[in-house]
Amino acid sequence: MVNKFYRKILSNGMTVFFEKRDLPIVSVVFAVRNGGINESTKEKGISHLIEHMLYKGTPTRNSRKIAEEIEKNGGELNGFTDETITAFWCKMPSVHFNLALDVLSDMIKNPLFDEKELEKERKVIFEEIKMRKDNPAIYCLDTIQKELYTGTLGENLIGTYETLKSIDRKKLFEKFEQIYQPNNMIFGVVGDANFEEIIKFAEKNFGKKKGAVPKQKFGIKNEHKTEKRNGIDQANLVFAYHVPLAGDKKSYAAEVLGTLIAGGMSSRLFGEIRDKRNLAYSIRGDSNITKFFAYNTIYVGTTKENVELIKKIILKEFDEISKDLTEKELNQIKEQIIGNYHIGMEDSQSQLVNLLINEIDGNARDFYDYEKNIRAVKLEDVKKLARIKKYSFIALVPND
Repeated sequence: MVNKFYRKILSNGMTVFFEKRDLPIVSVVFAVRNGGINESTKEKGISHLIEHMLYKGTPTRNSRKIAEEIEKNGGELNGFTDETITAFWCKMPSVHFNLALDVLSDMIKNPLFDEKELEKERKVIFEEIKMRKDNPAIYCLDTIQKELYTGTLGENLIGTYETLKSIDRKKLFEKFEQIYQPNNMIFGVVGDANFEEIIKFAEKNFGKKKGAVPKQKFGIKNEHKTEKRNGIDQANLVFAYHVPLAGDKKSYAAEVLGTLIAGGMSSRLFGEIRDKRNLAYSIRGDSNITKFFAYNTIYVGTTKENVELIKKIILKEFDEISKDLTEKELNQIKEQIIGNYHIGMEDSQSQLVNLLINEIDGNARDFYDYEKNIRAVKLEDVKKLARIKKYSFIALVPND
């Protein structure tokens, strides 16, 4: 696979990467190295709003035509905004590769930011805010970051009613012009295409204008919070802890620990909380590790009466891992992670995101060293990370 990977930084600063595949499918992404972490607290949500607006039309395509040109030719079109990135992607039959390039590049070069569309899309995001708040699990997972960080990372990525109402067309366009320039962009392709043709397209269609991604301050903290809410029957809780940043070899030990403690039905917490004690239906863990910030989370849905017990069980399992983790169990978890890694490469769009995230954190090529880095994780590093001294915690419980 590595032999079919290509990467080049163009003279205008744009990063281009490509993984060659033989199936007649191609996935394409244009992304900028900018997200929630680059926003001031007063403009929170502007990156996500820009993402939405880039699908709303250009001088030659309205929003319907953008969607139809991709979907009516058998493709999928979508995008996402995260703390460190905003991305626009599509997946197409490779016979329509040039159309995919044309539509996506038009979107990110020529957005109209129409006033009427802006007002409509603002209302759409208001509904998205309500939706995320109304879902207790999503709400807790969104809110835990507020208990882990101060500054811009302590504010929701999606923004608030107040911040979004303060963003007008002028501010939106100024931010777009500042950020969406070639030196801040990543252009990625996975599938049946030709790297030389990809480079020619990028060099022909993007100039040399420079942009600057703003940097914002944030700090680390550990806080606990319990909220009560009417109309819910289940308590939802998230336990989170800081781990080493991407680029630090010990970040792979953090991924191993996260999988060991709450990664699937064979994890320690699933066995202890659900199988043995029948205290919860849903238990899952995740790692959010970037070169700027990094933390692991554990989510559990349980009863209000068992919240404190669940917390004690989590801390007890970490303590036991720090004392009794064996090489045999460590190697089993490594095989689980490496197996998931290979399965995750099967779909071209998933692989596109894998490579994109690695590019944001350093170099897309590093993705292919993942198995080696997981296998290199040392027992003592995992045990040391399991000695949890500080953590953040949020619980949303029924108000009765």
